[in-house]
Amino acid sequence: MSDTDALAAFIADAAPPTGEVTAAELYVDGHTLVKGFALAPGAQVRPHTHEASTNVFHVVEGTVTVLRDCEEEAIEAPGVVHHDRGVPHGARNDTDEVAVFTASLCPMPG
Repeated sequence: MSDTDALAAFIADAAPPTGEVTAAELYVDGHTLVKGFALAPGAQVRPHTHEASTNVFHVVEGTVTVLRDCEEEAIEAPGVVHHDRGVPHGARNDTDEVAVFTASLCPMPG
């Protein structure tokens, strides 16, 4: 399965129950990790940090409220958000529809 197919399959199967998050590794090599996240209405990826990795969110479906360093911003698909190393970040779905985004981390978290 190609990397594009992995994302398409993840999106097609994205149906987490209300308040829940579904996640899957879509691509992994020695330097990069790409995870897919499907957030049901009311779901949240709690703020956290990656001290040694840059993290980029790509909102691919719906609207994700991005939490970054005590600020919040609703990002609609297609949207991209860059998080510097060590900056607290997370995501929340404040809508009535499932929202899907990927998180690309480089270098690979330890």
